Amino acid sequence: MKIQFTRENKKPVSKGTIGLFIEDINYAIDGGLNAEMLENPNFEAKDAYGKRDHYTVTNDGGYAWEAFPDDQSALLKIKTDRALFPENPHYMRLSSLVAGGGMKNKAFDGIYFEAGKKYAVSFYARSYDYKGAVFVGVYQSGELAVGKKITLKTDGRWRRYQFTLKSKVSVDRGNFAVTLLKCGTVHFDCFSMIPENAVCGVFRRDLVNYMKELQPGFLRFPGGCVVEGNNLENRYLWKNSIGQKERRKHNWNRWAVHAADESNNFRTAFSHYGQTLGIGYYEYFRLCEYLGAKPFPVVSAGIACQYMSTEFVPLESPEFEAYIQDALDVVEFARGGADTMWGKVRSDMGHPQPFALEYLGIGNEQWLAEVDGKSNEFYKRFEIFEKRIHEKYPDLKIIGTVGPEVGTPAHKSAWEWTRKNLAKNPDFVYASDEHFYVSPDWLYENVHMYDDYPREGKVCAGEYAAHVPGADCRLFNAPQANCWEGGLAEAAFMTGMEQNADVVVMASYAPLFARLGYAQWSPDLIWFDGKDSYATANYYVQQLFSRYAGDFVLPTSADEKNKLYASAVERDGMVFVKAVNASDGEIEVEIEGDFDFGSLTRILRLEGQKSDYNTMDEPDKISPVEVAPVSARAVTLPPRSLSVLVFMK
Repeated sequence: MKIQFTRENKKPVSKGTIGLFIEDINYAIDGGLNAEMLENPNFEAKDAYGKRDHYTVTNDGGYAWEAFPDDQSALLKIKTDRALFPENPHYMRLSSLVAGGGMKNKAFDGIYFEAGKKYAVSFYARSYDYKGAVFVGVYQSGELAVGKKITLKTDGRWRRYQFTLKSKVSVDRGNFAVTLLKCGTVHFDCFSMIPENAVCGVFRRDLVNYMKELQPGFLRFPGGCVVEGNNLENRYLWKNSIGQKERRKHNWNRWAVHAADESNNFRTAFSHYGQTLGIGYYEYFRLCEYLGAKPFPVVSAGIACQYMSTEFVPLESPEFEAYIQDALDVVEFARGGADTMWGKVRSDMGHPQPFALEYLGIGNEQWLAEVDGKSNEFYKRFEIFEKRIHEKYPDLKIIGTVGPEVGTPAHKSAWEWTRKNLAKNPDFVYASDEHFYVSPDWLYENVHMYDDYPREGKVCAGEYAAHVPGADCRLFNAPQANCWEGGLAEAAFMTGMEQNADVVVMASYAPLFARLGYAQWSPDLIWFDGKDSYATANYYVQQLFSRYAGDFVLPTSADEKNKLYASAVERDGMVFVKAVNASDGEIEVEIEGDFDFGSLTRILRLEGQKSDYNTMDEPDKISPVEVAPVSARAVTLPPRSLSVLVFMK
């Protein structure tokens, strides 16, 4: 068999096509990327339950906290009078009934503490008459691993206390506890424990390292469905996510009610899933700088998640103007000087220089629909957003949306509307965001889907993944959904995206993160718990396509009838060929081109059985290995494999 490519009609590749999409699903932010180790540290947890258009949200500030060392040791009560901050008014009144009585934090599945490393701890406390000391400690099986005694001021004022803990022993699923060394009462709020090796003092290092090693071209944030909200009140309000962390208003998470139905009385195991906003827009922009990725924020178009709600803001209402202003203010926050309102906010937070903002997404998975006889007027509202934004920021690249699924009537209609507007205004959108969670067979059958796309509209494949039948996809906590069968199909499909680099200018797998035991959706790119993490086979597919991207894509052909798929790119005198053998047998392949592209110098390869997947115990079961070439322009491709072939003169 042969893989053939040509320089004739080669196409330029948009730099940074492969990016990352992050959404607060599967405890990806609090409990994940946010290095904060404590759960519900500010006593603002909500209990959310219900169904479409009928959600109930109640305060449950004591969630994740309980008396320590037993129920008879202390009384815990959530209070709101004379609060520390009005945005988050709940705090804990701790009354010790015995010396050493206190409270402990659930910390998701317990505290992981590594010997020799430092952890920054802080909290606010108010004491009127308690004159004893407070002891903050981490315990393993009831035994103290490390702790610190703090003497409080007794002036009835909220005061912040901070210190560093460094343990001589490691702790695995231990307890974080606060105790009073005498009987008495103290008010507490805003606890924090963060490893001192956290990136930028905010991000969990191992998870950020995986992001950085993928070399993403962009980062799309903060969603996803959380942008829309389960109702409009629940949507992501970016202005609530900036400023002092303790004053960022807690929000319940749209994924707290995912899969709520009669079988669970409309209350899931994750009904307390919330957003402290410890990672907000400022932190997302900083993360983009650290990763070397272009920021791609997404703002609400005034329509709640259409799967979960019928709410939308009518265009004629005064509230609609606020949504447009929010979008304009995002740009000012990123780009504005310190002499602008929102630029000053950014500058005061510690970043005087503007962030490099090039993209802005409007809406997520929205489509034109009618609710109770009234249209949500999505097309018209988007046109208003586009006009207002480009009037002030004509160079901004707006990313549109063409609905939640490809190939549907809504998807087709959205593209017709988009191209009609592009014909009148080539800057109407830079690209349109389309999503597809599909079977491996669909991906193989649609490798050439983008061959037939009109060239007037660019594509941002902002969310996609192979969902393997029988692998528990879209279910809770299913790492097996990341089996190699899906990753291999994604690799084949990505050769088609790469060959259509003039149309597909942005692409990102979804979702990015999942905490083991806390996932609402599978598969996911990276799995983790409180201690460790691992990348999936799907991650390594994305990484190989990102690292071995080109400046130009070369028209390529392969014997797809025999399940051989390929794409080729050229960069700095090198040619990278991605070759996918989706068959169950070896394939002998000769590589041919219409120019001297050199000799095969490196082979990077992923291979395995279809059912193989990585785990904590076997994190590298399917991961790239380097293979020595045995021929200048020929290679043996193992069954079920992705190979990156590097040619150099």
